[in-house]
Amino acid sequence: MQAWIRSRHLVCSGNFFVFETLDYSAIERFEACVQSLGGTMISVEPSRLVWMGNHRQVVLYQVKASLHTPNHDLKQYWFKYGNTYTRFQEEC
Repeated sequence: MQAWIRSRHLVCSGNFFVFETLDYSAIERFEACVQSLGGTMISVEPSRLVWMGNHRQVVLYQVKASLHTPNHDLKQYWFKYGNTYTRFQEEC
């Protein structure tokens, strides 16, 4: 999960984590991580299509999870290395 935080695939908001990815198998790995920490998956939704090169679009998935870890090291790691937006959010 720390790698996803550093690469801006995972953001935190309170007790909730939002994970965005183009790879559906990453969702399964994320779910396993969340469950191992005692959390639960809330939703998996296709967010939008993202261009990959000039000729191909892929689905961007947004996953929401609840993880009640007020003093967990992961939360502290996110405060130090995380961001408030993911790499796929369009800048205004």
